[in-house]
Amino acid sequence: MEARSQAFSDNIQKELKQFPDDVQDDVVILFSAHSLPMRVVDRGDPYPAEVAATVHAVMEQIEFSHPYRLVWQSKVGPLPWLGPQTDKTIEELSKRGRKNILLVPIAFTSDHIETLHELDLEYAEELATKCGVRNIRRAESLNDNNTFVQALADLVHSHLKEDKPCSRQLHLRCQMCVNATCEKMREFFIQ
Repeated sequence: MEARSQAFSDNIQKELKQFPDDVQDDVVILFSAHSLPMRVVDRGDPYPAEVAATVHAVMEQIEFSHPYRLVWQSKVGPLPWLGPQTDKTIEELSKRGRKNILLVPIAFTSDHIETLHELDLEYAEELATKCGVRNIRRAESLNDNNTFVQALADLVHSHLKEDKPCSRQLHLRCQMCVNATCEKMREFFIQ
């Protein structure tokens, strides 16, 4: 969805302009997505690759103008999760002198606790102050962005026009999926 990438890139470019002029070229962009337990990733879940593809498409839109990383947030419990974690990356960037950071909630389409609390309060206020980040901002979530809403409408229209209830990708379960509910959900949408 090129329009989705455009919506993200518009929000990024808008937020980059809010940094002081003398550091705008020095900003590191952190694309933050909800992490997954490694046991889910190891079963073949395509989510990490799909998020990475979205990040790449967005960076193409802004012509790779800034250094960037894909990071993961919202780890819960003691088991291994997909990383690197957003908070640890902020700490390490600051230690290495990279103190101007733009957070982009790349896998969240609207504001909720993981953007408003985790990114804005825990990371951009508390953690950034603690580790000496000079400037940290968050790009706006897509929410009701007109470009994003139109992209969704276009996607639905194309599926209806082609009489395809869902993406062909949904037909394929993760290679080692053991979740019976996942199978039932796929069957429901495919019919």
